[in-house]
Amino acid sequence: MMCLLSPLAGAHPHSFIDIDSSLVIQKQELVGVRMVWEMDELTSAELLLDAAMAKDSPTVWQSMADELMENTRNQLYFSYMKSNGKPVQFAEKADNYSLSRHGNKAVFTFVLPIANPIPLKNSTITLSTYEQSYYVDMRYPSEKSIHLPDDITGICSVKLTSPKPDVSLMAYANSLDKNDSPGEDMMLGSKFAQIVTLKCH
Repeated sequence: MMCLLSPLAGAHPHSFIDIDSSLVIQKQELVGVRMVWEMDELTSAELLLDAAMAKDSPTVWQSMADELMENTRNQLYFSYMKSNGKPVQFAEKADNYSLSRHGNKAVFTFVLPIANPIPLKNSTITLSTYEQSYYVDMRYPSEKSIHLPDDITGICSVKLTSPKPDVSLMAYANSLDKNDSPGEDMMLGSKFAQIVTLKCH
């Protein structure tokens, strides 16, 4: 199950993660994004079983969180950010992370760290989070799943844009099973990725 956030060979998707995010602002600069990833029940099952077998030992939860964080970091947090059209580099290490339970679902929480803070004034910042093979479908349930601090709502607004892939692309994705892999040059996940746009004046 820890392979969930490792490079994957299949597509379709076969696993689903709901995203909730909050902007981390300091001195009118974006310094990070607090991510909450809630996995679907099937994806969560083995993680929660391992925790139950260990009698919910804090050590076991931390060990699973460490491995998920390592896999996520190795994949550049599955996230792609731009500021005024230029790619944003993430910091190499995220320290604030945890794995928890919400009913029958596993919840992975961490702060997506930005290497260099981004001034908000006159900025347009975009963020997409996706798994490239589209084995895992990662998405915001709605725009309400993106949170701005109260002190910037007067100067910034956020918009969530969902993709509209054509019928042939959707048919292709649906035709893939767990043992199939899309061509590397297809960037299938990006074609189904939502875009969060933060605009500030």
